Amino acid sequence: MSDAIKHECGLAFIRLRKPFSYYQQKYGTVMYGLNKLYLLMEKQHNRGQDGAGIAAVKLNVEPGYPFLHRMRSIANQAISDIFRQVSEEILELEKYQPDIRKHPGLLKGHVRFMGELMLGHLRYGTQGKNNVEFCHPFIKRNTIQSRNLALAGNFNLVNTEELFGLVNIDPGVFQRQSDLAAMMEVVHHFLVQEDELRPNHPDIAAVLRKSARLFDGGYHIGGLVGNGDSFVMRDAHGIRPSYYYISEDLIVAASERAAIRTTFNVGENEVKELMPGQALIVTADGNYAIEQILEPKERKACSFERIYFSRGNDEKIYRERSKLGYNLSDPVLKSIDNDLKNTIFSFIPNTAEVAFYGLLKGMEDYLNKIKIQRIQSWGKDFDEEKLAEMINRKIRIEKIAIKDVKMRTFITEDSSRNEMVQHVYDITYGTVVPKQDTLVVIDDSIVRGTTLKESIVRMLGRLQPKKIIIVSSAPQIRYPDCYGIDMSKLGDFIAFRAAIELIKERGMESLLTKLHDDCKEMARAGKLECRNVVKELYAPFSAEEISEKIAELITPADIDFKVEVIYQTIESLHNACPTNTGDWYFTGNYPTPGGNRVVNKAFMNYMEGKNERGY
Repeated sequence: MSDAIKHECGLAFIRLRKPFSYYQQKYGTVMYGLNKLYLLMEKQHNRGQDGAGIAAVKLNVEPGYPFLHRMRSIANQAISDIFRQVSEEILELEKYQPDIRKHPGLLKGHVRFMGELMLGHLRYGTQGKNNVEFCHPFIKRNTIQSRNLALAGNFNLVNTEELFGLVNIDPGVFQRQSDLAAMMEVVHHFLVQEDELRPNHPDIAAVLRKSARLFDGGYHIGGLVGNGDSFVMRDAHGIRPSYYYISEDLIVAASERAAIRTTFNVGENEVKELMPGQALIVTADGNYAIEQILEPKERKACSFERIYFSRGNDEKIYRERSKLGYNLSDPVLKSIDNDLKNTIFSFIPNTAEVAFYGLLKGMEDYLNKIKIQRIQSWGKDFDEEKLAEMINRKIRIEKIAIKDVKMRTFITEDSSRNEMVQHVYDITYGTVVPKQDTLVVIDDSIVRGTTLKESIVRMLGRLQPKKIIIVSSAPQIRYPDCYGIDMSKLGDFIAFRAAIELIKERGMESLLTKLHDDCKEMARAGKLECRNVVKELYAPFSAEEISEKIAELITPADIDFKVEVIYQTIESLHNACPTNTGDWYFTGNYPTPGGNRVVNKAFMNYMEGKNERGY
């Protein structure tokens, strides 16, 4: 995205099912599990760059010796920082016993993270809190082994206050700021209850059933229990992604299928999707079961996973992103009056490259169709030169924009800072025929529009095109997200600001007042979740009207050419991504009651001038 947003976290879970000596003999290293955890996390580093953490539980540890360990980091390269520290522990031991790697039992006893159960996490701070204390996993320690818990996840909850109340916890300042703290208290509360009934053998499925029914949000969580039990669970709507792989040697779970496939070199069909409301539960003896913890509800898997968040090396995601671009071919052709001769196609940023290839395929299909029609219309009236000229016509593509290294500035004055922002991207000169060529540039999505206006459009304007068409492979982002993406303030969205401008232009400000009053009344009655009032704010306008206003808003005042914006439609989005139909940020159709509460609170914040999150 040209306007980057912080988003999904990543989860990595590994349960070794054999003794460490087995991996030494089969794979040549006693470090097999830790190596794979490192790879599994690195292959998902796109999902979190604010920090990382790992936890490990050791089985069959002598009483009195530590069995649960955790390490977290917010270094620039957090994953590398963590595993560098793990490696340094081993190197230090080798100073005194050079062959220690040949003694699995000894190594396990001295290296903290040589555990059979491992949990890794990549963090994006949706609340902007980048202290190491906010990094997962969180842990709860207890003198009773089976009451120790490590927990991590990719999620957001919208009912944290209620959760603390349900387990009679008066949260501190830190706990109030962390969804995981609330989830941890609830899960641990029921874990202790179960352990009282079945000492050292708590029923993990029962713990999750009692806990998960209280959570309002989307989640993919993993947990390690001190007695050797462990679990991975997904929310009832399947909002957050969850995949697993099981072999005789190990049990693995992660946020992305491709990460598992690459790390363990396995086929697509060997990696399974954990279905909505299910949990993968592994007992202390290494046996496992897939349990239906919550009744599955309508599948609302996050469509942004397919558009942008997940890595595109998964073949299904690659095909879907390509189709997103292809589906935009017709509206783009209409906008350029089918004039491919004087149109140049490009993409910004690099994450939009696959959608660009899909759009390009659509243009090529149209051009080939025209070639066939023209050649057929000639009959026998052509020569080799005429035929060659027609056959050799190509879609014009150029690397128009180049993103420079991340620019930082010490300048604090707004005017100077804005001037610096213009240079985040640079252009390839000489690629455009001034005043004649139209530029078509595809982006994954348009969130705030700030980078488009202050950098991209102004920069492209130096090439003096006839027109610029910005194409978004996602629909208009109109509503906040509360299930893992850092999009919680309505005023940040260019689509919302466009609707507000239209309301003002048409003298409809009374609609805003009415909707604000409705929200306040619902809040007084404790019914903010009843309906999404912001839908009614968009209702008077067509998607095309809002797109036209967005184009105006992202056009700098000193630009003398036309800027147009084309968005993916909801229908074509679902056509391209049929299994991930979660679209609440586009449609306002939230899968849980908390969604309506969040969007209405965000609207109240906007109307009251409060620059704070809606949850």
